[in-house]
Amino acid sequence: MPSWIRSALIRCSGTFCTGLVLMVVTVFSWSSPTSDPKTTTANATVVNQRTTISKSQQIAQSRRIEIDLSEQRLRAWDGKNLVYSFRISTGKRSTPTPVGRFAINSKYRTHRMRGTGYDIPDVPYAMYFYEGYAIHGAYWHNRFGTPISHGCVNLPVKQARKLYNWAGTGTVVVVRR
Repeated sequence: MPSWIRSALIRCSGTFCTGLVLMVVTVFSWSSPTSDPKTTTANATVVNQRTTISKSQQIAQSRRIEIDLSEQRLRAWDGKNLVYSFRISTGKRSTPTPVGRFAINSKYRTHRMRGTGYDIPDVPYAMYFYEGYAIHGAYWHNRFGTPISHGCVNLPVKQARKLYNWAGTGTVVVVRR
């Protein structure tokens, strides 16, 4: 028999044997569920361990961002300590910023924002808190303290960077009139 046929058969039989061994190991390692009280207790413990809150989630829960629409001011709090206080630009009368209690659900270092009457590329430090509404840096204007946005909360870029690095997803955002 030519050597190339012999080597091909050896390769094929090796692959076949490996597959067969894996199938046998899988079949014999499977076990049916039991109702042993020790196993049930162990599973309950694992579930309780999974529900513990991570340190980053605890930090996000102690931190909050308050937006005062009448003052056009954003305040960032860590517990009872005021961390930041920035002048902002929120939604104008025809495109108001939503009022209520929200949480940051996603963050983007830069993000393109489009809507009726605007299409802005590379919006810096965007933190979405409700549907298409976000807290973000604004490089295209310097009218902070005046409501001129399409509903988002605009900050100067340097201040937006500080807030972006400080706040995590899950951080509470409270918007008041």
